[in-house]
Amino acid sequence: MAPFNYTIREAVTDELKILQEFEQGVIQYERPFAPNLKEDPIVYYDIQNLIEREDAHVLVVVVDNKLVGSGYALIKKSAPYKNPDHYVYLGFMYIAPEQRGNGLNGALIKELVQWAKDRDIHEVQLDVYAENKSAIKAYTKLGFKPDLLKMRL
Repeated sequence: MAPFNYTIREAVTDELKILQEFEQGVIQYERPFAPNLKEDPIVYYDIQNLIEREDAHVLVVVVDNKLVGSGYALIKKSAPYKNPDHYVYLGFMYIAPEQRGNGLNGALIKELVQWAKDRDIHEVQLDVYAENKSAIKAYTKLGFKPDLLKMRL
């Protein structure tokens, strides 16, 4: 269950420094699942661009006036052979280690999914490493189902 005194709100560009720290937290968390990641420093996201885009929605989680989490939703065009024509992709899902297990990630995802629904988009997708069992469990709990497993050799 999420702490009583938390808020979820839109990110602003003044918060780029801490959001970039969150991004590095995501990268470090995913390294054990991704042996093909290049050595640091690497960057996953153009966070400023995501904040400024009309087709994206970047949110932060705040507990006791401190940023502790982030995530984004981005409208994408589906492959020409898939329905629906557009979907919302979720990424940059991060909760500070000391706040994990408090339901904040679930609350954040619900806000991002609602943003998609408000735009009449009902297909929501995200990527998760196949070996990241805790993330898979959390996303399944929120209603996500496995779709396609990418294989590598």
